[in-house]
Amino acid sequence: MTATLITNIGELTTNVGSPEDRFGTLHDAAVLIEGDRIAWVGAASEAPALPGGYVEMDAEGCAVIPGFVDSHSHIVFGGDRAAEFEARMAGERYAAGGIRSTVVATRDAGDDELRARLRGFVDEMLAQGTTTVEIKSGYGLDVATEERLVRLAAEVTPEVTFLGAHVVPAEYADRGDEYVDLVIGDMLDACAPHAKWIDAFCETGAFTVRQTRRVLEAGIARGLQPRVHASQLGPGDGVRLAIELGAASVDHGTYLTDEDVPALAASDTVLTALPGVEFSTRHPFPDARRLIDAGVTVAIACDTNPGSSFTSSMPFCIALAVREMGMTTAEAVWAATAGGAAALRRDDIGVIAPGKRADLVLLDAPTRVHLAYRPGVPLVKRVWKDGVAVT
Repeated sequence: MTATLITNIGELTTNVGSPEDRFGTLHDAAVLIEGDRIAWVGAASEAPALPGGYVEMDAEGCAVIPGFVDSHSHIVFGGDRAAEFEARMAGERYAAGGIRSTVVATRDAGDDELRARLRGFVDEMLAQGTTTVEIKSGYGLDVATEERLVRLAAEVTPEVTFLGAHVVPAEYADRGDEYVDLVIGDMLDACAPHAKWIDAFCETGAFTVRQTRRVLEAGIARGLQPRVHASQLGPGDGVRLAIELGAASVDHGTYLTDEDVPALAASDTVLTALPGVEFSTRHPFPDARRLIDAGVTVAIACDTNPGSSFTSSMPFCIALAVREMGMTTAEAVWAATAGGAAALRRDDIGVIAPGKRADLVLLDAPTRVHLAYRPGVPLVKRVWKDGVAVT
């Protein structure tokens, strides 16, 4: 079994909290990796003596954090929407309908083209420290293409979400209920074998609460776990529906009501903030300080997609969360690691502790604060995924 001892870590963020430090911060630390798991964590001076055959790496006083867990992405698609972005920057308002242009390009793309782009995005994310990614469908909106998207996504991650209820496609204009019938019938039959999650966009211009309930309950009946897009473009009842149905995560939450916040705090549903969206759409950033202080579990994800957030950089999203959402850097890093794991209901990632997956990021910086302090600077020096150094 391959073993690696990372020593001389200036600041180690374990996310194994205590009353004194909920982020589990250690200084002058070391981590032992054996195979694909963490075997030992502690002070560098107390690192175990190991026999020959292991690799020792000197972190040279730099910081180590858990690998980022990106719990919301849409990275199987064709085409791009750069012209739409440029129009928004010139003053046009974002609306959900732009998704349909990506649907056309995605339906026209072959498997090989979609697979190559998908793997390119995964590699791009990995180079920036993301070791786990959730991937949604939603740019096919017909049975054959949605099946292709979840099947291709399953080639690169176990965290696959069927999002046939993204928007109503053009051929079903003004016939939303009929389209929902397709989603929960033939489309779900084709996609469920490749997916773990079921999602729906509960929003003006997409799906009503009643339609969203039909989609989620059908997916639950097929063994898929629910998550929901809600309150991105305005307040609504999608957050309450997500909580009622036991959704792992409700994503966006840009326009939460005063009733939504305590309801989330009393539930085990994670609020996944997507600051890249607000950057791109010019909608207001969610108030993460309000959420955290109320006891809501908050995750951060990139929402990589061609329309509303075409970034794959978790460090960039962390910087936005600190600058615009009222989070400390430690809180933002927790949200991008342990918070993302909670949004995927995983306890084997997002932390650095014995028995957990050996997904780690070495920063070219002495502390995690530099992720927000030096925005846009490529600070990811090395990444380990399942115990293997991949960058």
